[in-house]
Amino acid sequence: MQIVGVGVGPANLSLASLVYPKGVRSQFFEKDQEFTWHSGLQLPNASLQVSFLKDLVTLADPTNPFSFLGYLHEHGRTYQFLNARFDAVTRQEFTQYLQWAARKNENIQFGEEVVDIDFDGDFVVTTTARTVRAENISVAVGKVPSVPAFVAGSLGETTFHSSDYLRHADKLANKRVAIVGSGQSGAEIFLDLMSREGADAPAHVSWVSRRAGFWPLDDSPFTNDLFMPCHQNYFASLGETTRQQFLKDNVLASDGISMSTLNEIYQGLYLRRFVRPAKNTVELLPNRAVEHAAPDGPRWNLRTVHGEANTREMMNVDVVIWATGYRNAPLHFMDNLAERLQYCGDEVAVDDNFAALWNGPRNRAILIHNASRSQKGLADPNLSLLAWRSAKMVERITGFPASVEPIPSAVCWGPLASVSDEARRSA
Repeated sequence: MQIVGVGVGPANLSLASLVYPKGVRSQFFEKDQEFTWHSGLQLPNASLQVSFLKDLVTLADPTNPFSFLGYLHEHGRTYQFLNARFDAVTRQEFTQYLQWAARKNENIQFGEEVVDIDFDGDFVVTTTARTVRAENISVAVGKVPSVPAFVAGSLGETTFHSSDYLRHADKLANKRVAIVGSGQSGAEIFLDLMSREGADAPAHVSWVSRRAGFWPLDDSPFTNDLFMPCHQNYFASLGETTRQQFLKDNVLASDGISMSTLNEIYQGLYLRRFVRPAKNTVELLPNRAVEHAAPDGPRWNLRTVHGEANTREMMNVDVVIWATGYRNAPLHFMDNLAERLQYCGDEVAVDDNFAALWNGPRNRAILIHNASRSQKGLADPNLSLLAWRSAKMVERITGFPASVEPIPSAVCWGPLASVSDEARRSA
């Protein structure tokens, strides 16, 4: 094989889709029995925070048959999609598109987990069903839920991560519920719970945010230029301290709440306060960090600290939902290669083609998806540069440019090119 992929989420599905029409010998393995994507948060009205053109392939190869428009066309509903004038594609429909792309690609094998990778001049990939050899490997095992250490060992039916929300959603009637975290997931869950009526409604919902408010995603044009290849290349050239500060300063460019969701929440709060008062209650609690959570019989005690007043508060609830983000998944199947890799903090260090820096031969690449945020910037974990990143990987595998490099932003991110004073005067 020229390439063997580990994990089939959107990242490796993008790569598999781009190499498919090129005749690259490939095989991609996924331990789950079918393609899933945010399955615990497939709420009916939840939508993407990016354009549908940021699909598996379009921004790298608009002619590729695995595009979102190709999906609509094959299902005969392109005109209806256009006429519906959605502000954003629903998460459910985009998941159906991804599932369609996975089913159409016979180089993807579900229900087969990669358990070990070794190297003897080629990569030796062992799965639960076979052993295959590959010139290159593509690692895209995604993220795993992240929760505070003090609750990590206590997850279950009454305290769980937001990624598991739908499995528990029908058990929250008449409960006191706390949602911790004010990104898009926390907002969607709060909206779902506050919108319930009658016997399905929880008794009380508290939405707790470490941030000083419930802030929107910055979706403005110049901010979106941060999600272009030219900015990712510029970001990668910066020093580590500068990169970390940039990620902190611009967190709302990738981790804010969609304005449409905020509008729905605010309108819902208005209606329940002034037009049709509800029996169940809700409260929004910004500027509070949860310091500790402890069981209190069948319930939970949460201790928070106010970020400005520095006062501590206690709340007693039936259920805690941790909308506290994700961290890189462990790579236990690569233990045999771990000492041969270079690292950047907790991340595997990667080059311009997203190939790991290691002490193996140049013509044998370990491609790393969606696990280089501190090196590559805000766009690394999301869909915006998915197709472009895969195209850069195709370049590495084949040795040929995989796509037309996009024209850079009008914004000059770095210092102006050095020119002589004489040249400046004559310009």
